[in-house]
Amino acid sequence: MLSGFGKLLSISGALLISAVVQSQQDASSVTDKAATPQVQAQLVASVNAVVPGSEIYVGVNQQIIPHWHTYWINPGDSGNATTISWTLPEGAVASEIIWPAPSRFSMGPITNYAYEKNVTLLNKISIPSSIAVGETFTARALVDWLVCEEECIPQQVELALSLPVVGSANETGTGSPLIAEAQARVPVASPWTVTAQQSAIDSETGQGKLYLHVGLSKDQLAQVQDIWFYPYDWGRIRQSELQVRKNVADGIQIEIPTGEAPAGIGDSLTGVLVIKEQQGIARGYEISTPVKALANSQTTTEFAIGFAGALLFALLGGVILNLMPCVFPVLSIKALSLVSHSNYSAVEIRRQGYVYTLGVLASFAVLALLLILLKAGGNHVGWGFQFQSPIFVLLVAYLLFAVGLSLSGVFFVGGSVAGVGSSLTEKPGYSGSFFTGVLATVVATPCTAPFMAAALGYAVAQPPLKLLAIFLSLGSGLALPYLLLSCWPRLQRWLPRPGLWMERAKQLLAFPMYAAAIWLVWVLVQQAGVDSVIIALGGMLLIAIAAWVYDSTRTSTNGKRGLGNISALALVLLAVGFGGLQVNSPANAAQKEAVTAKNWEAYSDERLQSLLAEGKPVFLNFTASWCISCLVNERVALSTDTVKKQFEQQGIVYLKGDWTNKDPEITAFLKKFNRSGVPLYVFYPAGQADGPKELPQILTPDLVVSAVSGQ
Repeated sequence: MLSGFGKLLSISGALLISAVVQSQQDASSVTDKAATPQVQAQLVASVNAVVPGSEIYVGVNQQIIPHWHTYWINPGDSGNATTISWTLPEGAVASEIIWPAPSRFSMGPITNYAYEKNVTLLNKISIPSSIAVGETFTARALVDWLVCEEECIPQQVELALSLPVVGSANETGTGSPLIAEAQARVPVASPWTVTAQQSAIDSETGQGKLYLHVGLSKDQLAQVQDIWFYPYDWGRIRQSELQVRKNVADGIQIEIPTGEAPAGIGDSLTGVLVIKEQQGIARGYEISTPVKALANSQTTTEFAIGFAGALLFALLGGVILNLMPCVFPVLSIKALSLVSHSNYSAVEIRRQGYVYTLGVLASFAVLALLLILLKAGGNHVGWGFQFQSPIFVLLVAYLLFAVGLSLSGVFFVGGSVAGVGSSLTEKPGYSGSFFTGVLATVVATPCTAPFMAAALGYAVAQPPLKLLAIFLSLGSGLALPYLLLSCWPRLQRWLPRPGLWMERAKQLLAFPMYAAAIWLVWVLVQQAGVDSVIIALGGMLLIAIAAWVYDSTRTSTNGKRGLGNISALALVLLAVGFGGLQVNSPANAAQKEAVTAKNWEAYSDERLQSLLAEGKPVFLNFTASWCISCLVNERVALSTDTVKKQFEQQGIVYLKGDWTNKDPEITAFLKKFNRSGVPLYVFYPAGQADGPKELPQILTPDLVVSAVSGQ
């Protein structure tokens, strides 16, 4: 019999032999293929045999079942990148994974960078010179990945590949075709100049903007159907946010919101630009570029307009506003007042110009302060925001109607044509000039002129003092034409001489005021329903009676004049109070949907994302009933048979975002495109959810057709 020690020794020996046998069995069972329910993996090589001292490519190929995906080196908002741990013969060295260009996958607010269907992750392996011809070179790979659909499953497989060692490269063979396919998908160095600039971080949102500029020729630009930037490092950008592409004179500008990494973008940027060409072929280009800071800006129209550029654009936009239909009649009234004051001294006329300018600037300052206060309260508002209030629309309609009555001679206040509503100061005409400046500002806000969008988009993202400065620059532009007329006598020589024609001209200018009041009643209907028509017209009747009572008692004795003034004031307050309460009631607001029949779809982010996921072309029109520029564009361009036919031929889905009333969803979309107000026109070509095209603010049929057809 064996002693106790002998039994222990024999058992230990048996266990050791069993372990060695089991280890040999496990090692021999590892092959070049392995499978899970979601992924079939295979280890493949660029050759069938290796030569000592050479380099070969070895790759892990993943065949992924439909609707599932594995992840890129930067997985995006969630997920984990695939890892490969190599076990190689002594002296052999494997490179890091060589990653093919990824694709984007979005689910709700989550966006990932990943692969679907089929991908091969490459490694370059250096074969040691010491390995002998006739031996076998065995590479083992322990591969970990996360595969996801609605759920995510971590998986691990072990793969092995054995290749004979030969003495000549002529004997290696061609290896797996999967290697060549993978190499074709690996990004190449960008052949174009790529520069990057980063804006300052917004103190309110904690975000900045990255601006990539890709230098392309005109012919190269014409071949680009879509472009998207994928950073190698997580947190540099916000994956789920739009990357806004704009064609510029010397290439493409991509505007990208920066991400959550503590260092922001950093001093340098590396990643992959994936460009889909018109033929549908997607190619990846590796970029590495230093990042420069943008001074004093967070938004741009053409890369970065900067604070000085915003001031200039605001000034130019204000000047052009004078030619808009909402402002031109008011400027005409002021010009008419200059004619009537031709016997005034040059000093007095200049003072009139200064006071008018003061009225404009004071009004713009009030608008800017309101914006600042609303922003501080967490509201996202922009140009023309006050017209989203039905009460404000009604009050402006009443004001313009009253101005029209005064110009028509129904009642008379003050000593000049421009003195509507004046006699508030001792010098006749000064208060009239001031409040005409206020009126010009009020009626200007529904309009948007060229240059204004860039300036105002920049302004609303700035600190309070810069926002105020840009608004004052816009007001200066609005006041500038009349200020020049009043301060430069030579220009006044071009004005006609005073005469009886002025009374007719004054009466004629009443009709644009009536037309503007009618238009505002129509806007009110869009906001508060059809019942608001009778409310507005009833209020205008009360104002007309008040004007008649006031004028009838204006030259009476003190007692009658006082009674007349009180009666007129009571009628005006009744019109304002009753009308304001009624148009803001839920019953009237509920009627809005029944006002007009729609031949377009109403915008919602959910609907937009659904259409983009289906690969359909989408045209977005963000408008408002109080925005005159928007209405003109719809009339002269978007509603024409030419544009409708083009939309129909291309199967373009037309979404309209109505900002007549405040809509946080539309406001958020406008902010993505650095716009503080409407109009905004954006086109998504078919299958290009990542490549929206922004159209100018002034449209023509040919411009729209050219934009949507890619000409």
